[in-house]
Amino acid sequence: MLCLEGKISLQSFLGTSIIFFTICMFNYYYHLTNLLLNVFIVSFFALNLYFILRFFYNKYAFAIAIRAALLGLLFSLGMYLKLVAPSNVQIFGGYMSVMALFHYSEFLAIAIVQPKQVSTDSFVINHSPQYTIAAVTSWMEFFIESYFFPGFKEIHWLSNIGLCVCILGDVLRKTAIMTAGSNFNHLVQCEKSSDHVLVTHGVYGWFRHPSYVGWFYWSIGTQLILINPICIPGYAIASWMFFKGRIYIEEIMLLNFFGQQYCDYQQQVGTGIPFIEGYKI
Repeated sequence: MLCLEGKISLQSFLGTSIIFFTICMFNYYYHLTNLLLNVFIVSFFALNLYFILRFFYNKYAFAIAIRAALLGLLFSLGMYLKLVAPSNVQIFGGYMSVMALFHYSEFLAIAIVQPKQVSTDSFVINHSPQYTIAAVTSWMEFFIESYFFPGFKEIHWLSNIGLCVCILGDVLRKTAIMTAGSNFNHLVQCEKSSDHVLVTHGVYGWFRHPSYVGWFYWSIGTQLILINPICIPGYAIASWMFFKGRIYIEEIMLLNFFGQQYCDYQQQVGTGIPFIEGYKI
């Protein structure tokens, strides 16, 4: 059964998505495409959303509800932009929806497998300053190139490949979280809990770190969606370096926890990310 936090987030995300997308489609049907009008509608909707949620929820529940609702707003707004935006901006709408769905589903997955650990941090929106800088950099590249080279952002078949990469990466990551269950944690654990077991079945039989593999390819896929020629290799290098360090540290802990059992697992299954071996004795 879904915990209270999960229910609050699901109601907020779905409710906001459905209501706002309905408003967007009303605008689309009646050709209400004036930019200032649409900015006003989005602002008015977001402001009312804030006060409605603030009225119904206490401080803790509101912190979860407003994040889920804003991600729902971002998801439906991205879908709308994919329909009505100029051809060279449409792919940014797809990117917005992918980002929103990834971060919301991250929270929901943790709410399912680790209800006692779930918090606003489970959205991983504020993952790190580097994550925020990377995102802003990709937006800047997209809009600069979209302005000076609009035709370059109209290669929709390439953007759709990126969309497929993101979907597959996200599905792999969430499958890994669900397979690991209570053994999964967003943070590298330094102490072994009494119920912590080594998971080697399912997607863990394919890769030692399937959640990292999924996130690695998802991050590159977001830049393929945007057709960002600078950020595509930039994200690949930055993500590779991050996961190389993360896997190295995590495997030291896992070897401490499981000893020879993890050594045997290392011999049988690779990390899943090219040229990353992890920590081996």
